[in-house]
Amino acid sequence: MKRRAQHQRGAALLTAMLTVTLVATLASAALWQQWRQVEIEIAERGRSQTAWMMTGALDWTRLILREDAISAKGAAVDHLGEPWALPVQESKLSTFLSQDQQWREGDAEVFLSGQITDAQSRMNVMSLIKDGEVSPPALAQWAALFQRLDLPLGELQTMAQQLQASLSTSTSTNTAPLVPQQSEQLVWLGLSPSSLAALRPHITVLPEATPVNLNTASAEVLAASVPGLDLASARQAIAQRERSHWATLKDAQAAFGPLGRLLNEQQHSVNSRYFEVQGRMRIDNVVQQETALVRRDAGGQVRMLWRLRSPQLHLNTTLQ
Repeated sequence: MKRRAQHQRGAALLTAMLTVTLVATLASAALWQQWRQVEIEIAERGRSQTAWMMTGALDWTRLILREDAISAKGAAVDHLGEPWALPVQESKLSTFLSQDQQWREGDAEVFLSGQITDAQSRMNVMSLIKDGEVSPPALAQWAALFQRLDLPLGELQTMAQQLQASLSTSTSTNTAPLVPQQSEQLVWLGLSPSSLAALRPHITVLPEATPVNLNTASAEVLAASVPGLDLASARQAIAQRERSHWATLKDAQAAFGPLGRLLNEQQHSVNSRYFEVQGRMRIDNVVQQETALVRRDAGGQVRMLWRLRSPQLHLNTTLQ
């Protein structure tokens, strides 16, 4: 009887330990589920707040471009000395708030930075096609850029042919590639990733053929878009442009000397309609970046054509 009692006490103790273990496991699982729901809610709220703030920042840049067009009073010139071309360095969002909006202690630190870039300062892929055919003058300009960057000209031929096929209404949709909207999508047209990486600072994809803005183009783009212009001469032209921008295409023609006669309104200009907006929002150690393409129409109206959000980045340490 004594041994049986000891066995019963042992079984009761084991049962009690198993019960405690089960309860602790269930409680831990419930706490983990609750913590996970809280983290998801915080993340969703953070994404929503970031999206709204980025929308406000993009609206702000559209206002800057609109005011630039209004203040120009029909001058129709865009250059790197204008307010829109000045980048916004990373700044605390609280510095942009009015005095009646209080920044409470414990609120997350929010930093905003961004930049407006003239999309027509780069060579537009869509300019390769004119009236459904590959444009020989544009193809020659692109060939000069490919040679400058030591890239295979075969990829240029393939890209031009594939772009022609994608824009052709008579081509079967089953065989023609999709029309690209961003530079990263040019791999659809046969451009290799390594060539795209080398070309990315100098090219763009816009909805229509556009001239290169000589007031904002880089030395590489100038050397490629102006036949016979070498890189050293292009850099000299940029140095002259920094002292005084070109108000008209005739001014640019005079600055380029004998090569200026090769400039024309179809391929060159001193003003722009398309601009690329890059915004960066940092909340503590979470970074959200967005890129948008806008078009400024006659009258100063600025329309957003597309908006691309990059995946969130998590920094290891919070920047100050």
